[in-house]
Amino acid sequence: MENDIKVGATCTRTLVVDRARTIDFLGEDLRIYATPELVRDIEQVCLDFLQDHVTPGQSSVGTEVSVEHAGATPLGGEVRIEAEVTAADGRSVTFRVAARDAVETVCTGIHRRFVVDVERLKSRVRKKVEAAATTAASPALR
Repeated sequence: MENDIKVGATCTRTLVVDRARTIDFLGEDLRIYATPELVRDIEQVCLDFLQDHVTPGQSSVGTEVSVEHAGATPLGGEVRIEAEVTAADGRSVTFRVAARDAVETVCTGIHRRFVVDVERLKSRVRKKVEAAATTAASPALR
């Protein structure tokens, strides 16, 4: 990992809330930005930011998300997601995040990511998949 991630560095992305990002519990005519989709978008913004700061063969994984989703953005609304690095401790990077639409702040919170070596993580996950398959095949578990 390159050590050029500075506290105070920022990144932003503006997106339109499309149908896939919405939930319909208020009815079809009042679809709004779903919290899980907002969290996914926040993670993607921070991941993309970090990809410009890691070495080839590295990426990052989300390790913590804590957001207050306090405003409803309707289908078709534009949202600006902002992230600011508040801590960079080794391979752990913490962001203060916010999302705003044309009317209000719809979300504030934090997101933490950890820089990983992709091949090393693949190896760990493969071992876990194999262990799970072995465990599932065990007669004692049937």
